[in-house]
Amino acid sequence: MSHANAALTPRARLRLAQLIVERGWTYSAAAKMFMVAPRTAKKWADRYRNEGAVGMADRSSRPHTSPNKTRPEVVRQVVRLRWRRRLGPVQIAGHLGMPASTVHAVLTRCHINRLFCIDRVTGEPLRRYEHPHPGALIHVDVTKFGNIPDGGGHKFVSRQQSKHNAVQTAHRTGNRGDRAKNWRPRIGTAFVHTVIDDHSRMAYAEI
Repeated sequence: MSHANAALTPRARLRLAQLIVERGWTYSAAAKMFMVAPRTAKKWADRYRNEGAVGMADRSSRPHTSPNKTRPEVVRQVVRLRWRRRLGPVQIAGHLGMPASTVHAVLTRCHINRLFCIDRVTGEPLRRYEHPHPGALIHVDVTKFGNIPDGGGHKFVSRQQSKHNAVQTAHRTGNRGDRAKNWRPRIGTAFVHTVIDDHSRMAYAEI
């Protein structure tokens, strides 16, 4: 797919090549009409002669060969240091005498550029356990929390305002309690039930 600022789309390349090959336009004249360089016009015309309209499509810019690609034995050393010692790109580069950017590229290509992808005990890539079928096994957890009074608690408003909110909430819910010396309004607790499906990791929570 052509980028947004491309001078020629596949359709425009085809028109340019046809003007040169089929209508006898010069490279300079056709290039001037499409506002490109004559060398560009010649390239598309040559490709049209050899491949036809199919050759006007975009091609990958990836090189056929990479002479400077990191050697497999060096890649194995990088991976071994990452797995065995959990070193970062800078430390691995210091051990092997190579640029840290190259080490990072190797780790990314091997999908171990993040430490959370590696087990901290064994150094092996993490293999997530999961049950084979959705709904066959679920994990349930219940957590107890103190209710937050209407209008916010002391972490969001002043303590005086928080106490006033708690009193108002206690009156609203009917949990006023006894007016003892150290009386505190009872606004209740909440139990959050969390359920996670072991296969899909879909989570559901309800108070």
